[in-house]
Parts: sequence; C-alpha cells; structure tokens
Amino acid sequence: MILFPAIDIRGGKCVRLIQGDYAQETVYHEMPSEVAKDWERQGAEYIHVVDLDGAKTGDSLNKEAIAQIANAVKIPVQVGGGIRTMETIDSHIANGVSRVIIGTAAIQNPGFVVEAVTKYDDKIAVSIDARNGFVATDGWTETTDVKAVKLLRWLEEIGVKTVVYTDIMKDGMLQGPNFDELYVVNKASDINIIASGGVSTNRDIVKLNMMDLYGAIIGKALYEGNLSLETALEAVGK
Repeated sequence: MILFPAIDIRGGKCVRLIQGDYAQETVYHEMPSEVAKDWERQGAEYIHVVDLDGAKTGDSLNKEAIAQIANAVKIPVQVGGGIRTMETIDSHIANGVSRVIIGTAAIQNPGFVVEAVTKYDDKIAVSIDARNGFVATDGWTETTDVKAVKLLRWLEEIGVKTVVYTDIMKDGMLQGPNFDELYVVNKASDINIIASGGVSTNRDIVKLNMMDLYGAIIGKALYEGNLSLETALEAVGK
C-alpha cells in the first residue's frame, strides 16, 4: 500500500482544515514545496496535493505553488482541487504533475471526465468525497443524492484506474477511517482505491493495508505529530 503524505494548499500556504470547514484552518508552513521535500527525505514515494481554493471556487489559484512542489521533488505528485477544465489538467501535467484528480466535475460534467481519461488514461484519477455514503461536491459544501458506490461503478466503466475516497465525517478528526465504508467501496469494483480521511495511528495503517487497498492519504496526523511517516512506512513494510 502506498502512503501519500498530504499537502493542502490555501492562499499559497500549507494548511489543514477540519471536516473541510474553511473557517477551521491551521497554517503549518508558508512554503508547500519545502514541506514536499521534507516528506521525500523521510521516505515518501508519492505526494498528494489539494488546492483548497480551487476546490471551493473552481479556479486553479495555487497553480504556481503546485508547480513548485512538482519540480522540488523526484517522486511523483498527484493533485486535486478545482480540476474542472482540460486547460487546468493540461497545465498541471505540463508543470510536472504525475496524476490529476477530478472531483466535483465527475458529478456535474461527466463528459469532461470521459474526455480527460481518453486523453490521459491513468494520469487521471477521480476523487469521491462522501458524506454518509452520498457524494459531496464544491469543496464539500454540497451533498448530492448520488450514492458513492454507483459513481464508482460508472467510473470503472469509462476506464478510470484510481479513485481517492474521502469520508468527510472522518477528515481531520483523528478518529480513524471509516473501515466499513472503505471495505464496501474497495469490493465494489477493480479500481485502485486510495483511502483518505481519519488516518491517525499505525493501527489504522496496518488495518487499511490488510484490506488490500492501493493507498492511504495521511494528513493532520503527520502535521500534529500523532504519527511519523517513518513508522507509518514501517507499518506497511517499507
């Protein structure tokens, strides 16, 4: 299982939110690229970046900071948040990003997802952010009537290889992932599932690894010191 240290960017800075609430923000570093280099030094094999401003507005406001991250490290970088046009995808790929994650647009503009996958194949992933099993959009501010599992199966049909699955109710709470929901999602298709939200202990990581997930994103637990990347990597045998 691949462990993805998360770098959430808002206003060009590395921050963390609680349950996606923009009013509950903690700034951890002024230079996200320095954070990325630190994760690489500690053994990270992939970096997960979220453009929080983009997720909320649909505009890639932190494109420069993301490009700096991609060019600062030798390991691959995946980026999500506000990916709603081919121009944005083209720009990120051109700037050195290895994988671009489409979120809200997967619900609001399915044709865009098909177009992106057709052009970039496995360089495109989709983020399914769920609240009580239903897909949430627009930086988690809106909850739809679309079941996450139904969306997942459609994504598999159109050729999506990787999905980042976030349980919003667990995100930033350091209370552990929603294992039951992840089990259902992982068994629902052959898509690679990256678990996101709530990962806070080595026990969480070991349990996720035993579930045969493709990856897990670790955010607040690393920044708050609840978990070290070194021990987390040891927990998955790396």
